[in-house]
Amino acid sequence: MVSASVKKRIAVIPGDGIGVDVTAEAMKVLCAVAAATGRTLELVEFDYGAERYLRDGTTLPPDAPEMFRREFDAILVGALGDPRVPSMKHAADILLGLRFQLDLYVNARPVVLFDPKTCPLKNRTPAEVNFIVFRENTEGLYVGLGGQFKRGTPDEVAIQEDVNTRKGVERIIRYAFEYARRHRLTRVCMSDKSNVLTYGHDLWQRVFAEMQREYPDIEATHMYVDALAMQLVLHPERFQVIVTCNMFGDILSDLGAALAGGLGLAPSGNINPEGISMFEPVHGSAPKYAGKNVANPLAAVLSAAMMLETIGWPDEAALVRRAVCEAVLQDKTTQDLGGSLGTREVGDWLADYVTRHAPRQSVTS
Repeated sequence: MVSASVKKRIAVIPGDGIGVDVTAEAMKVLCAVAAATGRTLELVEFDYGAERYLRDGTTLPPDAPEMFRREFDAILVGALGDPRVPSMKHAADILLGLRFQLDLYVNARPVVLFDPKTCPLKNRTPAEVNFIVFRENTEGLYVGLGGQFKRGTPDEVAIQEDVNTRKGVERIIRYAFEYARRHRLTRVCMSDKSNVLTYGHDLWQRVFAEMQREYPDIEATHMYVDALAMQLVLHPERFQVIVTCNMFGDILSDLGAALAGGLGLAPSGNINPEGISMFEPVHGSAPKYAGKNVANPLAAVLSAAMMLETIGWPDEAALVRRAVCEAVLQDKTTQDLGGSLGTREVGDWLADYVTRHAPRQSVTS
């Protein structure tokens, strides 16, 4: 029995370019699944993005992270980026600002093949391309430490520092092991480049070796990142859970997205297990396609499904994922996946699917 009085509030930042287009369809599907299952969902839009930045200089207001933490259950973000802001200051302030200030230390990027036709590898089945990459999300090369000396001269020096703390490394590795155990998975692979990045990645090696002793039921392996990239292409079936640093996780998860059918099928979650989390498709804002009804909304919808699971609605999340799977199988997709529908029509199809296939609920007030 579902109580309609248990309302979830979601902050929505559509962003720039096709982010606006695909987020609208994710919201459409969220509203449909909530209505069909007797849930109460409030979606509140915020106009943070290039238009707002160009209008009044606002990127992420100083009080926004605390407001999101206090008043909302999750954050759904579109894509950010606009050529009118070459520095991408607004995108960095919003995305990195929320990641750091809300301590969203887990970047979860599932790689799921729904139909062999979308996989660039020959003769691969959905059972063989099904893994998740956990990327440390608040440290590494993304913290912005470093500088430039004699910029613009022949003697210019640029330094970018890679920051790894024991706390940061330990908590992301533990999260990966706990995820594997919770989902009855048996293999966790940690990836680094400790043969070259001697100091920071030696820390990853030592923490992983210590922690794997706490999980004797899980097969724990290590691979250098270049070898892992090759093995993901040759033998993706060998991997279930991958955990790695910020930079390598960014790269490996895009490789994984290609195995599943492209960035249009690549969702992600920026997760704080003890607080509010943020969800976004991996793809960019592609401004030249904005408003043309051609962008693939499935990654945004899958990100919304991840959000539903995190806020405690796993059945609704599973229903949305089934809708996406059926859309791919039935070619009810945009042209990049072989279909003939537009962005809005894909959203309509998914909303109709979840409405028709939702289990009948007894709803109380």
